[in-house]
Amino acid sequence: MSISKTKKQEVIAKNRTHAKDTGSSFVQIAVLTERINNLGSHFKSHVKDHHSRYGLLKLVSQRRKLLDYIKSEDQKAYFKLIEDLDLRK
Repeated sequence: MSISKTKKQEVIAKNRTHAKDTGSSFVQIAVLTERINNLGSHFKSHVKDHHSRYGLLKLVSQRRKLLDYIKSEDQKAYFKLIEDLDLRK
């Protein structure tokens, strides 16, 4: 399931690095995380939706690749992002 336009704008505003930042790795990871969380709640009521489950796996893989990129560039920023988005529990 996609996220609403206003929710996406809120996520972008919260995670951007400068005023016109809409596509940095940090923003992309935050938007993907929001979409993944929405799909998680979708599967509680639609257990047999296997097509969306495949899409979820693609989103998780894309987020993992972006996280690996950030980790290779700046580990402090990586750990801060992990903490802010509450990805490790």
